[in-house]
Amino acid sequence: MYITSTTCCASIFTDLVKYNIHPIMDLQKKKNKKGKDGYSKGVETMFRIVAANHQRLSEMADNKAHIMITVNSIILTVVIGLLLRRIEEYSHLTLPSVLLLGVNLATLIFAVLATRPSITGLKKIEGKVLEKNINLMFFGDFSKLSMDEYIEGMFNVMSDSRYLYRSMIIDIYSQGNGLRRKYKLLRDSYNIFMYGIIASVCSFILASISM
Repeated sequence: MYITSTTCCASIFTDLVKYNIHPIMDLQKKKNKKGKDGYSKGVETMFRIVAANHQRLSEMADNKAHIMITVNSIILTVVIGLLLRRIEEYSHLTLPSVLLLGVNLATLIFAVLATRPSITGLKKIEGKVLEKNINLMFFGDFSKLSMDEYIEGMFNVMSDSRYLYRSMIIDIYSQGNGLRRKYKLLRDSYNIFMYGIIASVCSFILASISM
């Protein structure tokens, strides 16, 4: 009878432990998902997604700019190679040809500016590492440091989670500003091309009619 009671109590105790231990383990898992400053894995996922989106948008802008560069380069080659050589025979097409060349050249310039690398960074970096006021994830800043300064700064970043997340936020903000500039130039390039081609075609038609 004593053995049976002990076995029964042990079974009840085991069930109680299992019943109470699962909520505690779930809470512990949730705590382990957060860092020292309470940043969850969702925050890290957010940073990865934003960085990937910026990279994809930058590649899309570069591809669109390359399309404009290729198209306008071909048009410039054709106009200069064929039409301007025989401009004396088609003198009435001088103005439309000049207009078309101007449109293509302006479009080409804005497309090239959109793809041209823009390097921004701190002009003065003295003391910025100690003050933790420098983005060590951007080459425009850390390339001005010596190797020892950069290594020391990176150890500071890795040991201070707030500094780490702050650097990531600054890097994302800088990428966003670069994308804004790139897409603005790209939009100007497309607008010039679209309205310029319309004006050039109308000019060619009017010049041909009035001949």
